Amino acid sequence: MLSRSSFTSLVVGVFAVYVAHTCWVMYGIVYTRPCPAAAGGGAAGCVWPYLARRPKLQLSVYTTTRPNIGAESNIDLVLNVEDFDIESKFERTVNVSVPKKTRNNGTLYAYIFLHHAGILPWHDGKQVHIVSPLTTYMVPKPEEINLLTGESATKQIEAEKQTNALDEPVSHWRSRLTLNVMVEDFVFDGSSLPADVHRYMKMVQLGKTVHYLPILFIDQLSNRVKDLMVINRSTTELPLTVSYDKISLGKLRFWIHMQDAVYSLQQFGFSEKDADEVKGIFVDTNLYFLALTFFVAAFHLLFDFLAFKNDISFWKKKRSMTGMSTKAVLWRCFSTVVIFLFLLDEQTSLLVLIPAGIGAVIEV
Repeated sequence: MLSRSSFTSLVVGVFAVYVAHTCWVMYGIVYTRPCPAAAGGGAAGCVWPYLARRPKLQLSVYTTTRPNIGAESNIDLVLNVEDFDIESKFERTVNVSVPKKTRNNGTLYAYIFLHHAGILPWHDGKQVHIVSPLTTYMVPKPEEINLLTGESATKQIEAEKQTNALDEPVSHWRSRLTLNVMVEDFVFDGSSLPADVHRYMKMVQLGKTVHYLPILFIDQLSNRVKDLMVINRSTTELPLTVSYDKISLGKLRFWIHMQDAVYSLQQFGFSEKDADEVKGIFVDTNLYFLALTFFVAAFHLLFDFLAFKNDISFWKKKRSMTGMSTKAVLWRCFSTVVIFLFLLDEQTSLLVLIPAGIGAVIEV
């Protein structure tokens, strides 16, 4: 049987291994090993960036009600950026026509093409594109009431109120579309391509070397609930803010993993609002501060565990109340339980709620 000191050492050791493993995994995500042959000027087994050729590119954004398109029929051009500069950040707002099918609780898709300037996307063999839905289904938020005047903050059509009264999910408009292009002239090792980036890559053979076309990425984490708008049947146009910024390879891989994690939560039954809270952790927080928060939270859990262990050991050894105030013990027990119930009612983070609950049980 392990002694108490040995058990504590084991727990601290497991914690240290966990932190070290997490750091190693994060390092593997943000750092990608380049092709070793590229350092010596060789090309065997390497995948080279097409952007290193500095092609003249054009960005085109189309909308359609179909998830797949094969030609230029039944699509609408909403944004066309000629002489697209991958290094220059921009943000533009355009008005998008909403088809009747979308107004009747349908879906509208955005097709984003990055292609050579002066050539239509479907005539360009080296174009890259990505698809993103501009609509999502969610239960409408309740109408806000001004407590001072008693008037509604938003006035909707009475028929729409009756439709939404059943608390059924209806089509909402995503008013923001955030695009990124990986701008690093990184040479990948063809034998060990990262799986997360590989699915976004399109490769072409140019002479004796293999090149990957520009990696186009849609930042889904920037799609927040606060930017959603209910699509009414009388709405014919809606604003869409298209923003672009370059992205590094390390951040791109990290963002892909985070989006996959949020998608997995939604598959497990998390609602759009629940997933939005998780998105806010990454979007509204600096990445370095987020990493610091992780380490602080991890050490907080370790110290909580050691404190609980000491409390349990103290009460197990205690045979009488000599030297202790019964009123103080009872008051501390009452206070701890009240604090736990308050945190439970406020739906506080589990990181705080679970230690508070364990502490309340020990006090009782």
